[in-house]
Amino acid sequence: MIIHDFLDNDLYKFTAMNAIQKKFPDSEVVYRFVNRGNTSFPPDFADALKKEVEAMAGVVFSKENEKFMRAKCYYFDSVFFDLLKGFRFNPAEVKVSQEGGKLDVEVRGLWYRTVLWEVPLMAMISELYFRMTGQVARDLERNATEKAKAFVDIKAEISEFGTRRRYSFDVQDRVIGILKENMKGLLNGTSNVYFAMKYDLIPMGTHPHEWFMYHGAHFGYRSANALALENWVDVYDGYLGIALTDTYTSDNFFNSFDTKYAKLFDGLRWDSGDPFEFTEKALEHYRKHRVDPKSKTIVYSDALELEGVKKIKAFVNGRLHDVYGIGTYLTNDVGVTPLNMVIKLFECRPKGSEVFLPAVKLSDVEGKHTGYPDEVDLCLRMLRLK
Repeated sequence: MIIHDFLDNDLYKFTAMNAIQKKFPDSEVVYRFVNRGNTSFPPDFADALKKEVEAMAGVVFSKENEKFMRAKCYYFDSVFFDLLKGFRFNPAEVKVSQEGGKLDVEVRGLWYRTVLWEVPLMAMISELYFRMTGQVARDLERNATEKAKAFVDIKAEISEFGTRRRYSFDVQDRVIGILKENMKGLLNGTSNVYFAMKYDLIPMGTHPHEWFMYHGAHFGYRSANALALENWVDVYDGYLGIALTDTYTSDNFFNSFDTKYAKLFDGLRWDSGDPFEFTEKALEHYRKHRVDPKSKTIVYSDALELEGVKKIKAFVNGRLHDVYGIGTYLTNDVGVTPLNMVIKLFECRPKGSEVFLPAVKLSDVEGKHTGYPDEVDLCLRMLRLK
């Protein structure tokens, strides 16, 4: 069994779940697995994955889980903790099939429930793949220790973001232990709530792309960013204040990120495109709205490695607070090629709607757009990006 603790999941799934059940408790959604790397999966992979999915029915929110989250996640209310205590994963929400080497995974159901499937499913797929293809992890201790010391040398603040594409649970566990041992004062925390609990770290994260994607599908693409930000603030009163910028391109986001939000949100997360261009746009935007950039944070988080962090840090040069969310480079640098995959929201049905509506994401890199091609094209044209 790969997932054996309810909190072996990323914080942003719980923060999204809480916001969803408050704002859109009856909305239904469809998620789909996107195999960006066109990986061919071994025979019987789907059957092995189905067994892992079935086992999730027995993974429940424990008293230890609740004690930790009540202490660290002060932005959740008691109603949410009661919801988690009664929550049970429903394997019937997940459909897995395989034709040759092609893997298909679909998650369908109420949004506030199905939102918790994405990260565990990706962790299962990744670990099962390396296990079933016989690819053995190598040089874990040395690689992780060298990276930790190198990040310390350049005084880079790091958050570990590597759950979704980790080589295995055990590798992520050891990597976080090594980071904590070697990065005192510079390891801000981890997105994985279980490992935050185990290593007494801060669970890190805010909201996912799907939060904005749903608003775009439900209310229209032109108003999606503003409405998504407003609803987030309404739920969290200013907590969890790092805003994700690239659901409909960062240029479009900045058009909605007015003075109110620029002052209210603690900062921004860069997740695609050119980090140097993004940094300059963010600095200009804050100055335009008479906000001191040094009072704000950018979390850089797109496929980062040591050299990339060095270049960004030198470019930022103290002009704002820079933090680095490092994922696969930490949890799957063990001599194998990590899977290039995502699980994304594809459709949603708001309460009262007779049909499912398509949902799309427009990255700052065209190749990372997700959604049905016709709807991606429509969104680009509506936002005058094409």
